[in-house]
Amino acid sequence: MSQTSAVEKLSFEEAMMELEGIVKSLEGGQAKLDDSIGLYERGVSLRQHCEKKLRDAQAKIEKITIGPGGAAGLQPLDDAG
Repeated sequence: MSQTSAVEKLSFEEAMMELEGIVKSLEGGQAKLDDSIGLYERGVSLRQHCEKKLRDAQAKIEKITIGPGGAAGLQPLDDAG
């Protein structure tokens, strides 16, 4: 399994926790150069994954509609336009 596909299977919370750990490790400056580069690359993948999860969540929230009588409902994302 590639590193990217493993990231895609993480929840937002799992990815954020791992990303926070990577940031702390890189800020500590104790890792070797090659290890730091690998951590940085993993961090970039995690950041992109989290941003996608947030965009998806935002799109769903924006599709919440208020119907007759004030009832909240969801408009299918396919109707975006």
